[in-house]
Amino acid sequence: MDVRTAYLDLVRRSLCDLLGPQPLTVVPGPDGGFVSEPLPESELERRENGTDWPANASTMVGLRRLEHLQGCVETVVRDGVEGDLIETGVWRGGASILMRATLASLGAEGRDVWLADSFEGLPRSRPDEYPADAGSDEHYQFDFLAVSEEEVRAAFERYGLLDQRVRFLKGFFSDSLPPLKGRNRWSLLRLDGDMYESTIVALESLYPDLSAGGFVVIDDYGNEAIPQCRQAVEEFRAANGIDEEIHEIDWTGVYWRRRS
Repeated sequence: MDVRTAYLDLVRRSLCDLLGPQPLTVVPGPDGGFVSEPLPESELERRENGTDWPANASTMVGLRRLEHLQGCVETVVRDGVEGDLIETGVWRGGASILMRATLASLGAEGRDVWLADSFEGLPRSRPDEYPADAGSDEHYQFDFLAVSEEEVRAAFERYGLLDQRVRFLKGFFSDSLPPLKGRNRWSLLRLDGDMYESTIVALESLYPDLSAGGFVVIDDYGNEAIPQCRQAVEEFRAANGIDEEIHEIDWTGVYWRRRS
């Protein structure tokens, strides 16, 4: 194993909190809140597959989706696909940290990594404008999902990766993403907004500027995930004549690569 491969393997495992003696997972508590408890060794596969809410990890997506994301970054650099990288919905920033670490390990210093998030948790649904979200999501009530920009910046600093190539875009997507349309080129879009509105707004705002050969990576699409996210993706693809094959990453994550 070469040094770069070993470094990124270490970063991925650290981001998933898999380097210590026993990771902690978050479960519902008796009073309606959340409590932490040890994740048994027999259940470590949950962390690898991104099926638990980690107490201390910097990401929920698990090792499999992180490995795939790293591969996407390596591919756009290798193939010279033009554009920056963006994650919409970053939580504690782990996936974006990996993207920046991968670029740094390749010496690809001409691209920015953008982090778009409210840094206040998820918004309330707006069923009057997006009926698909009606009664479908209560995640806005979970303080556990609200991570401040300062916390995410501190996480980048711990990995030695906070620099001018890391761009923070604060605000709910309906406000922050539309102004980007036509202003930037993208080589990778990683969308993790859960809701119909968050997903469709990100696609409408960012996909037109995705370079040929660029990747779209979607969380929450799988059959066991969030149907509103899947609906938004399928409606956007149909409306825009997108027929590139959707590939499965794991139980919830999918991707496709733009042909033209």
